[in-house]
Amino acid sequence: MSTPSRPLLKSITTTPTGPADAPQRVDPPAVGEPKGVAEGVPTAVRTDPQKDDGRRPVAWLRIIAPPSWSVTPSARSWCTCGYERHAIGRAAVLQLVAAHGEHRTSCPLLNPSLEGRAAA
Repeated sequence: MSTPSRPLLKSITTTPTGPADAPQRVDPPAVGEPKGVAEGVPTAVRTDPQKDDGRRPVAWLRIIAPPSWSVTPSARSWCTCGYERHAIGRAAVLQLVAAHGEHRTSCPLLNPSLEGRAAA
């Protein structure tokens, strides 16, 4: 009996004779939008739609009035000119809201034309 021949477990590769060239990528013609950009996404940089118009917050009024009538409301009014008031209770908060409105009409930062009249 003869033994069956076994298949070769290792394959012998041929040795290259010189350096191999790297495969070159063929670029498609540059027509239309670049690849990888979602539809509707602009590729060009546009101007900022939110331009600065020079306005800045100067006076703030914060009122904390919980929905329950059993909780006491509070408020705070302040301005960058140094005006600052606090109020606790319904009547005091209403007075503070009125005082805040009066301050907005007489504040030198909000009405620069009143600054000269107040000094005279």
